[in-house]
Amino acid sequence: MSDAPSKNAPFVSVVVPCFNEAGNIQALYEQLAPVLASYPTHELLFVDDGSQDETVSLIEALSKKDACVKLIQLSRNFGHQAALKAGLDSAEGDCVISLDADLQHPPELIPDLIKKWQEGYEVVFTQREEDPSLSWLKRATSKLFYRLAQKLSSVQILQGTADFRLLDREVVDVLKQLDESYLFIRGLVSWVGFKQTAISYKPQGRFAGKSNYTYGKMFSLALSGITSFSIRPLQLSMLLGLFIATLAGIYGLYVIYIFAFTDQAMQGWASTTASVLFIGGVQLIMLGVLGEYVGKGFMEGKRRPTYIIRKQKF
Repeated sequence: MSDAPSKNAPFVSVVVPCFNEAGNIQALYEQLAPVLASYPTHELLFVDDGSQDETVSLIEALSKKDACVKLIQLSRNFGHQAALKAGLDSAEGDCVISLDADLQHPPELIPDLIKKWQEGYEVVFTQREEDPSLSWLKRATSKLFYRLAQKLSSVQILQGTADFRLLDREVVDVLKQLDESYLFIRGLVSWVGFKQTAISYKPQGRFAGKSNYTYGKMFSLALSGITSFSIRPLQLSMLLGLFIATLAGIYGLYVIYIFAFTDQAMQGWASTTASVLFIGGVQLIMLGVLGEYVGKGFMEGKRRPTYIIRKQKF
């Protein structure tokens, strides 16, 4: 943990992953600048994740006016979690705060995060209150993910937590040592432990543009979050296989009994077909679960870097 003097006059790092956020960069900076002005030593790291719009040029313009603004430009789009990891790896502050560029994470909450850190907490994460403006599908899928994560994963992830948090220097240094191809920072922060607390907040509406998180990306993140921290899906698939095998064995004995000891005609092609299709479908699901883990092991074995930095402007 950082020592007491540095907490009284901390070096504050703020990490902002960006992907096609040209409409939000200036507005975000205008909200962050007065908040960070209260901390004489600070840095604002924008991590460009392969944007195709004017995001990079806008950040470069800000860095010319404000020496505290820094740019990390990745060579292509590696994904939000990789961009966040790049920012954490480069941040030098006594505490590191991460937030999204779309202004849904309120910058005015930063002093509250720092205050909690100064009280002795090493991880201060935020927990958003339910947003009624979101579609019912997005709210339902979000709740489903957190429930599955609680049941299937070995880490505890509270409902409504996101990547808006403060990390102590010691926690950041531990995360920098973790070199995983399939990143789920939320889970890693929970996994490393340390003294943690939460602050609730009301999410704001997106300032400009549209969300880059499609349902496909959210499903991929959820799947990565669950399978990266637990083998319970494999265990459940084994138990399901044993259960179905038991039912099939009982049904097989029934068929033998009917054939050998009664004169009843064997009928029920529809039920037989349905049973075969059901068992086949379950087997494919189980193979898919197994394939997910095998595929992750294959990719991790390559030891490719999580991200590649094209340019840094410090």
